[in-house]
Parts: sequence; C-alpha cells; structure tokens
Amino acid sequence: MYLHYDPYTRRDLGPAGSPLPRQRMDFLLLLPNRTRIVIELDGRQHYADPKTKVSDPDRYAAMVAEDRRLRLRGYEVYRFGGAELVDREAASILLDDFFTQLAARYQP
Repeated sequence: MYLHYDPYTRRDLGPAGSPLPRQRMDFLLLLPNRTRIVIELDGRQHYADPKTKVSDPDRYAAMVAEDRRLRLRGYEVYRFGGAELVDREAASILLDDFFTQLAARYQP
C-alpha cells in the first residue's frame, strides 16, 4: 500500500497545488505537532536501472535529492535497505529496535 499525499501539505497548498514531487511514500507517520516521518523500504528499483538491473548513480542521486527536499519541508526520512529485511528474525529485531527508539524520541 502506498500513501499518495500528506494531508497536512494538501491542506496548506489547496487542491490545485502540487503537494510534493515524490508523492509515493511507503509509509508516512503523522504525529502530534505536525511531526511527519517518512519510512522507505528500498529494493533494487530505488538505485538500479529498471532494464539492466545495474546500479545507476543518477537514479540514486535523484532519490537522495528528493530526500533532501523532503527534509527541508519538515519531514524526517528513514530508509531501510531491502537486504536488511530478508531474514524475518533479524528484520523483526531491527524494526523493534528502530520503533522503540523512535517512540522514545517522541514521548512527552
């Protein structure tokens, strides 16, 4: 499932505005105080040419440029490489630790 827009940004720009160049986010967490956290799960399609499956530096550069733009607009962006999530047990430990730390960061 993909989220196609951030309702905060849509509200600020109105229906005619283009909210963000990169509307497809794997996950968007909307926390109090307009805290917006983007979580991306990156497979090969994020950094490789779709035809050759070879790493594409230009594709990667475009992705990280968009990350910078999101950060400048107030989003926190966290990426997980697909290889980190292949082993279910290791992925569970990794994600439990990540979300525990993230929750602690925003505890009142």
